[in-house]
Amino acid sequence: MNILIKNALTILPNDKTEIRDVCIKDDTILSVDGIPEGFSPDKTIDASGKLLSSGFVNAHTHIYMSALRNRADDLNFMSWLFDNIIPMENTLSDEDAYWSIQLGCMEMLQSGITSILDMHMFPHTTPRALSDVGMRAVVTRGLQGDKDSMDKGRERIEQALSEAREFENDPLISFMLAPHAPYTCDEDYLHLVSDTAREHNLGIHTHLSESEDEQKQCYERYGVTPAEYLDRCGILTDKTVCAHCVYLSERDMTLLSVRGSSVAHNPASNMKLGNGFAPVPDMLKRGINVCLGTDSAASNNNLSLLREMQLAALIHKGVKKEATTVTAREVFDMATINGAKALGLSETCGEISVGKKADLCLFDLETIGFFPAVDPKSALCYGSFGLKAETVLVNGKILLEKGEFKTIDTDKVMGHIRGLSQRLSSL
Repeated sequence: MNILIKNALTILPNDKTEIRDVCIKDDTILSVDGIPEGFSPDKTIDASGKLLSSGFVNAHTHIYMSALRNRADDLNFMSWLFDNIIPMENTLSDEDAYWSIQLGCMEMLQSGITSILDMHMFPHTTPRALSDVGMRAVVTRGLQGDKDSMDKGRERIEQALSEAREFENDPLISFMLAPHAPYTCDEDYLHLVSDTAREHNLGIHTHLSESEDEQKQCYERYGVTPAEYLDRCGILTDKTVCAHCVYLSERDMTLLSVRGSSVAHNPASNMKLGNGFAPVPDMLKRGINVCLGTDSAASNNNLSLLREMQLAALIHKGVKKEATTVTAREVFDMATINGAKALGLSETCGEISVGKKADLCLFDLETIGFFPAVDPKSALCYGSFGLKAETVLVNGKILLEKGEFKTIDTDKVMGHIRGLSQRLSSL
């Protein structure tokens, strides 16, 4: 399908923002500077008074947990996870997860997210739900294992490889391996995961240095920091995405920089669970590829990357007491090109340019509280409270049009989630 987006205020590479006509042929951006001769659109979108941005990348989430929103609030991290979230997770069926994922997709599309890096525990269900919606996703089955549960750990790895084989021909779904965290995977298991990742040319998605308890446990068990522990097990590579990274030493940051690993910054979740503030300014100075994630709706309570952009642009200024710390332009890059790089999608996504996939979002420039958006990148970071995407395209297909979901049955999703919520409340 050929689509013409006319008269959009377009955020272009190299910090340019100009009124442009953007032509899309099938799944790819054909032109961003005029209408090529012979181009005949099947659909024209009049984007006068609209802001056109590359779709945002949510570089760390657990979308199946969307239905657990508002159920384990005001708890410290380990109590939140082990005493509350895991017991609820264990009651979820594949069908529960499917509809919870669709609910999460609705929320993410409304904030302009077109690509996600997801860690899940429902093999085959998660990629099917995401594929049915039409979102671009890197899917990672969460992996846990130690010497006492190695058979179970190997089974989880096989589940990850099996779903990768099942969806290998889906252009929107790709895969990584996801060792959950240093405190749920022992050395033998992490070596097995890293060896398997190399064998199958897969990236790695993991949690790292999220809490003080994690730091303490790692020192007690292994005598090193979590980053040093993962590195000696072969986990830190240039295809690795480490979520959180709140507690990093100077040596840890140097290690991540040398290895070329990416960091997914999750400011809302880190604050809500009382884990603190990741040293993002110091990571950026070392050239570490920092991107943004929402984490889950159970630890954040929403899946809007616009909110994460706001927080990332503000909290580090307050921590450092310096207004130039982590600028709006740096945060916009975290949400777009940095995220695409982390997900292994930089050749196809992350900016509006010829040859890139048509993963795009449109915002109404006259939204109250956003208007006047004199500097669009600053407006997205500092003035987007209440802002929602009006239209979203992934791979050239319209998933959200003027606020209406085109691939999701909203009534069916809400009905299933109401039933699930009642069941969870009775536990």
